[in-house]
Amino acid sequence: MAPVILALGGVGFIGRNFIAYLIDNNLVDHVRVADKALPATAYLSDKHKKVFDDKRVEFKQSNLTNAAAVEKIFSRDDGKEFDYVFNLAAETKYGQSDEVYDERTFQLSVAVAKEAAKRKVKVFVEVSTAQVYESDKKPSAEEGKLKPWTAIAKSKLKAEEELKKIPGLNLVIVRPAIVYGWGDVYGITPRLIMGAVYRQLNEKMELLWTKDLKMNTVHVDDVARALWHVAATKEEKGGRTRPVTAAEIYNLADKTDTDQGKVNQHIQAIFGIDTGFQGTMISQFAKLNLESVTEDVNDKHLQPWSELCKAAGVTNTPLTPYLDKELLKDNALSVDGSKTIVEIVEQSSQPVNLMFYPLQQIEKELGFTYTIPQMTEQELRKVVEEFVASNMWPKGTTK
Repeated sequence: MAPVILALGGVGFIGRNFIAYLIDNNLVDHVRVADKALPATAYLSDKHKKVFDDKRVEFKQSNLTNAAAVEKIFSRDDGKEFDYVFNLAAETKYGQSDEVYDERTFQLSVAVAKEAAKRKVKVFVEVSTAQVYESDKKPSAEEGKLKPWTAIAKSKLKAEEELKKIPGLNLVIVRPAIVYGWGDVYGITPRLIMGAVYRQLNEKMELLWTKDLKMNTVHVDDVARALWHVAATKEEKGGRTRPVTAAEIYNLADKTDTDQGKVNQHIQAIFGIDTGFQGTMISQFAKLNLESVTEDVNDKHLQPWSELCKAAGVTNTPLTPYLDKELLKDNALSVDGSKTIVEIVEQSSQPVNLMFYPLQQIEKELGFTYTIPQMTEQELRKVVEEFVASNMWPKGTTK
């Protein structure tokens, strides 16, 4: 019999793709999705609408910051407990107050984790972020120095540390790099929108800092697969061979070692524009005047995007080129995306001593492999094309 699972925050970007993965691959008998947002108002694609209409998917609207709602969402009609619980619920929008992140991320995570421990759930998966690591050019492994550089990451790390203290919680934490793919609103998509804007303006797109600023990535399809892989057993088409006995942490990052330069190369190709960088001196000046620079940057991009949407008849879209000031700083997101054994062997014409090639924890310990190991122009074009097909992005903006 397949597992019965609970997905908290399952209507969001990662959540909807995770539910689609479970249903498309017949991995569960039943999944309860709890979210404050209704699927009907969450900008789902036609594919995801069909997934949420599947008889195996049960949706319940729930405010998980409410203690009574948490207990209710964990209670099944048959009196049994969920096998696995995945917490994707959090405030993911940048630029909110500390109080908002505390309530919607920290307190929420602690409340649902305590309920999972009380009910002896076999695995509780907490989706965190790789922004908890110190900004550094060197890639951060799971035991790397922690120094969160966004308000979201600060609340996530605080939650991680509190969850580790909960007795009886079978905890697995995943820390994804920048997640992109269908449904991405806050990751790579704002930069893609900027590409469309500069094509419209017929200007060169110049970003702060340099091409070498790391912004490592991972495709949402691989994040969805990884969530199942860290929780489910091999018999359930996951990767787990033993029960969770102590908190486990896994980074998620593809093999691209993405930086600003690589993203700009793809934007150039997709939109047929020139791109460049302001360099360190101008960028340091901007850093000292970040409030006004952020306002100027967003003012330049928001109006042309609005005009593009209006001209194309796009009247309702979650997409915006707006970038919060936290994302305009020179913080490097560099996550250990070590090559997999298969990639190492395939790319070498000589015999390979594999002991010199460290794997990510999730690869080494659970045998996980990435199906989209490189962020390519084709994958980013797919993001734009899928938004166009859903009438959330104006037609005719690409080369």
